[in-house]
Amino acid sequence: MEIRSMTIDDYDEIFNMWQITSKRALSEADSRENIARYLKRNEGMSLVAVKDGRIIGTVLAGHDGRRGFIHHMAVLPEFRRRHIGNKLATEAIKRIFEDGIDKTHIFCYQDNFTGQDFWTSLGFKKRGDLFVYSR
Repeated sequence: MEIRSMTIDDYDEIFNMWQITSKRALSEADSRENIARYLKRNEGMSLVAVKDGRIIGTVLAGHDGRRGFIHHMAVLPEFRRRHIGNKLATEAIKRIFEDGIDKTHIFCYQDNFTGQDFWTSLGFKKRGDLFVYSR
């Protein structure tokens, strides 16, 4: 398995993967044009895991100049429990840190207990002192 930077050429494959793993989190913000802009702004921070020429995991990662953010962390179901997500997340956080950002956030659905356990195992702390508002 290889972990490499995500490129816009990966878009069709990762978007299809997100339809399986992250469908409820997808929006117009995940259009090809918007992902291309995100990748350009956060060059080298978003990653894919590739096995036998197939993308099996992905993490969309970057920062706003002050705080890091991880979006669409996903591993295809048949490849889970092999530490692929751990490797992707760890590398993305490292790249954000190397760009001078020492705090990273992840948004996780309240009913995604597997995701909550995963992020807790990586040292993330659940915050109970704020709400997320979207527009």
